[in-house]
Amino acid sequence: MQPIISIFLLLFVSFTISANTEPSPALKAPLASKSLLLDITLVNNKTLVAVGERGHILTSNDAINWQQANVPVQSTLTGVYFYNELLGWAVGHDASILHTKDGGKNWLVQQYLPSLQKPLFDILFKDEKNGIAIGAYGQFFRTTDGGENWVFEFNEDFLLPEDAEYLNELKLEDEEAYLDEQASILPHFNRLFRDGRTLYLVGEIGLIAKSNDFGKSWEKFDEIYHGSFFDVTRTQHGNLLISGLRGNVFRSLKNGISWQHIETGTTSSINSIVLGDNGYIYLLGNNGTFLISKDDGNTFISRTQDDGKPLINGVWFNGKIIAVSDVGIKTVTTLVSTITSGLNK
Repeated sequence: MQPIISIFLLLFVSFTISANTEPSPALKAPLASKSLLLDITLVNNKTLVAVGERGHILTSNDAINWQQANVPVQSTLTGVYFYNELLGWAVGHDASILHTKDGGKNWLVQQYLPSLQKPLFDILFKDEKNGIAIGAYGQFFRTTDGGENWVFEFNEDFLLPEDAEYLNELKLEDEEAYLDEQASILPHFNRLFRDGRTLYLVGEIGLIAKSNDFGKSWEKFDEIYHGSFFDVTRTQHGNLLISGLRGNVFRSLKNGISWQHIETGTTSSINSIVLGDNGYIYLLGNNGTFLISKDDGNTFISRTQDDGKPLINGVWFNGKIIAVSDVGIKTVTTLVSTITSGLNK
């Protein structure tokens, strides 16, 4: 366990340096819905919320007309999560954590630490008070008061044995060097998924882990692939599915005890897994990659988009996939209907 004083020193330096650094509010941009967007979520089955570059946060009730929210930072935002129809959080560069209490129209800063120079990638709450945010180089922040205070936690469970030994030796020799090394020794934490009392995390260097105490301790799965994973979910039939670099997709029928490598026919990174209410599974990836399965992820067929634009994240909304990309919002309507009709033949 990391000494309390080490955590205090790290946080004290970060908060002190950034104390006089006030973020600038995001500018209203008529073409924000066509700019780089990195995550999207569906709130209460009726409101779409997307986040992206320059602090852009957009909301829509029809996936056609988008309204730009009032956002207090211009940092690139990478992840968004809503606990209910009113309470939401967004994370991004500068270790930013933003909060809304009105369904995404107005946002406030809960954390802004540009001195860390590390982005956060995902955030999740188990109730209105308890949440965690994760990001690059093992960044992990926890709140127990709805985000009024965020505390950094260093997760030794993710250290390789040789790295743990190295850090222990360094801590005895040079406290400053120890803190510097500690800040970059862990892999990137990319995505969280909560399934009942079990929390799953995937990340860099083949990281797959689960926790039954909301991230206080972690159990790492055996390595099945050395590259990064970007998404994890449980399928409609109750099996685990993960996706990552170079078209790698794995499926587990036994909660991660064993994994089956799924042939995708692509080497493009698979960024997002979308479950349709029609029972199909959709994979969104780089280079216009768009894959669909009607057998719970056992097999996929490909219908690559003609424009070749990356599909970074997406949600199922009114029988369509609403995706975010480097050219903003993309409604993947024709492809979905074409694939569906082809599979039903």
